[in-house]
Amino acid sequence: MAALMQSVRTAAQKQLTADISAEGATLVRYLFGLPFALLYLAVQVQGIQLPPLGPTFLFSVLAAGALQIVATVLLIRLFKLRNFAVGSTYVRAEILVTALLGVSFFSDWVSASGWLAIIICCIGLLLVNLTGVGRWGGLFSRSAAYGIAASIAFSLTSLLIRMASLSLQLESAVIAAAVTLAAMVCIQTVMSLLLVIVRDKRELGLIVHHWKPSLFVGITGVIGSVGWFTAFTLERAAYVKTLGQVEFLISVLISYYFFKERPTRQEWTGMLFLVVGVVLLLISD
Repeated sequence: MAALMQSVRTAAQKQLTADISAEGATLVRYLFGLPFALLYLAVQVQGIQLPPLGPTFLFSVLAAGALQIVATVLLIRLFKLRNFAVGSTYVRAEILVTALLGVSFFSDWVSASGWLAIIICCIGLLLVNLTGVGRWGGLFSRSAAYGIAASIAFSLTSLLIRMASLSLQLESAVIAAAVTLAAMVCIQTVMSLLLVIVRDKRELGLIVHHWKPSLFVGITGVIGSVGWFTAFTLERAAYVKTLGQVEFLISVLISYYFFKERPTRQEWTGMLFLVVGVVLLLISD
């Protein structure tokens, strides 16, 4: 659900950038999604006494919120560079970065079969994204630097979301995820709003004018986040990130059947590696 909604939200957000800035499109995601995040939280916590929000929770959601915005900005800059394929390879390799950071700093244990699945998926992503790049020297480029930085920021965001939810020590992963989501969207709305006001407050008028597509972005964004946050609470972040690569397969199927685009032999090989890695992950301990 999260992967599918992320694809839909990204497509809608990309259309918005034709009329408003990247910062404005980022604000739309949080500003219009906030009411639905709060509504979802209210439905989940009916008749339930929530624990106090401790320092670990507050630090985690604050850091995760800021890092996700930073990662989004880096990704937008990456899109503007010509050698996009190399940089996007590093971003998609966040599954490996998440596993390494999780084991090293968050005690997020990964089994041997889990590591194998992650590495196989990374090989598949590398094959697909480097199609047509040519020389491997392109790996050391400005877009690659943006991609590495974005992958680290996205990975830390995922791990911090999981840490925040688990720090609540609630029996229900759904409720813990709902609390974390609502808190983080509140923080991100304020951060993004301040960013837009500082850069160009006239952007707010454009956002109001495009309220219908903005509302769609907000709704689909929250639905996707509900899926991601709940999954991060239930399972190790590296596993969630690996399984989330099915978003790429969905995009390929859409491209194949609706746009009649035919992948190359290297791309087919990469997709086969990706499928094998995801299946191995699903059957691993």
